[in-house]
Amino acid sequence: MKYQTVKSTLLGALAVLALSSASQAAKYDLSVDYVTIDTGEMKTRGIGYNGSSPGPTLRFREGEEAVINVTNNLDEATSIHWHGLILPYQMDGVPGISFPGIEPGETFTYRIPVSQSGTYWFHSHSGFQEPDGAYGSIIIEPQKREPFKFDREYVVVLKDKHPHSGERILRNLKMMPDYYNRKQRTLGDFFEDVSKNGLGATLSERGDWGSMRMMPTDIEDVQGFVGLINGMSPDQNWTGLFKPDERVRLRFINASAMTYFDVRIPGLEMTVVQADGNNVQPVKVDEFRISVAETYDVIVQPKEDKAYPILAESMGRSGFALATLAPRQGMRAEMPELRTEAPLLTMADMGMSHGDMAGMDHGAMTSVDPSGDDKDAMAGMDHSNMAGMDHSNMDMGEKADPFYAAGSGLIPKAANGGKFLSYADLKAQKPLYAERPATREIELRLTGNMERYSWSINGVKYEDAEPIRLKYGERVRFKFVNETMMTHPMHLHGMWSILDTGKGKWNPVKHTISINPGTTVYSETEVDEPGEWAFHCHLSYHMATGMFRKVIVEGGPTVAELENGK
Repeated sequence: MKYQTVKSTLLGALAVLALSSASQAAKYDLSVDYVTIDTGEMKTRGIGYNGSSPGPTLRFREGEEAVINVTNNLDEATSIHWHGLILPYQMDGVPGISFPGIEPGETFTYRIPVSQSGTYWFHSHSGFQEPDGAYGSIIIEPQKREPFKFDREYVVVLKDKHPHSGERILRNLKMMPDYYNRKQRTLGDFFEDVSKNGLGATLSERGDWGSMRMMPTDIEDVQGFVGLINGMSPDQNWTGLFKPDERVRLRFINASAMTYFDVRIPGLEMTVVQADGNNVQPVKVDEFRISVAETYDVIVQPKEDKAYPILAESMGRSGFALATLAPRQGMRAEMPELRTEAPLLTMADMGMSHGDMAGMDHGAMTSVDPSGDDKDAMAGMDHSNMAGMDHSNMDMGEKADPFYAAGSGLIPKAANGGKFLSYADLKAQKPLYAERPATREIELRLTGNMERYSWSINGVKYEDAEPIRLKYGERVRFKFVNETMMTHPMHLHGMWSILDTGKGKWNPVKHTISINPGTTVYSETEVDEPGEWAFHCHLSYHMATGMFRKVIVEGGPTVAELENGK
């Protein structure tokens, strides 16, 4: 206890020193309130900031100190996490890890030395307040000129607003994991598969999915939402204005609880210039997939005097968000044709061919309690019995995307055959860190039990897990092995994740990395922030049921060393 007290005092002093060296930025006052969210189709009680959901856009400037006073007007505790910001851990806003939380009626002051620029967002890290509406956006202006030009800009925040509260959704998923799956296969699908693949293959394939208690249609855990852009439904038609030939910067943020979106603007090519707030070498695309919690900045240049649709279709094609770019207020873009055919999971998504399933004792997979300590036994429970497989050695094929399983039903394709952004396309505009070998590797197997709706890392839920301990100054390589049927956006608080795309020093730097089913993805982290941090899947109901870890960074500079300029 004495060591912990001294450690906390020291880290608090470090935070004060860091803040004292920054110039003063504009102050913000945020209230956390119960609000009514009106999508036009439904009105629900939710949680917002300063009386609305989404909350306001906060604008900071690199090199300044941000001071945000947060007053809790709820009848429950709350918090705000500043997603993607590098800051003293006491300001990170995770109850039980970085601070106690903000009790009803209390005001907590966040003091953040702003050391970066770009597009970020903020949200509650308490209960299901974020799915229920507690989120907002952040723009940080750089000290130097941007390496790209634009004439005007808009924040475009995507959200999956569900008629059910977050607590009710999790309760329903625990009771029946396919409660929200509205795209179950039918008898008609069975006969269609028989005509294409034959009766024997179809029966065998159905048997494999049934034995594993899995469904190939379960791309999304939660369907039945209304897609929002900046808090407005397709009928409410959020509109951003432009003048023809202007270069318009769109700062996309996916603040959804569970939904991945595929984004396109028919008739306009998009140039991706930032990913997760960091500049990348420009990439021209027709469409991109944005995982939960990611941000992408794109530039478009409308030439014609007409309205253009901003369309974001959910990855499972169960819903969409729609808005308009227009030269005049009151215009509405024509609705693009939606892609209604939902992708299906395949055995390749699970890291194996159909033949690999033969002889597997799927019945044995249901006998293990994933909350237990038997990690080896848990490996057999994790959806597909993929534990022990090295997905990085899979034959990806010459033209396959290395971030998707070979033969995957989830490999995205742009509408009309255009260019779809891949992680492999991302290159840093300027390296943030000097290239050096990692000092060690940590494997994180993403595991879970869909039938019980329980999610975990290395077969162990958060409440049963030991923290991940890192040493200040080391460079750690994380190996993510996705053994589940779901796609997981993994978010490390407080430090950057350098995504290994094979580009060496040009590897992109991100705060959220999406890991697809049946894939192994690597990232590296310079351990340069002392304190205690969260590391978790950003799908709200996966995080809540166990796919979460505490990270403790041990060591770091002392107060005396900081005072001496070391």
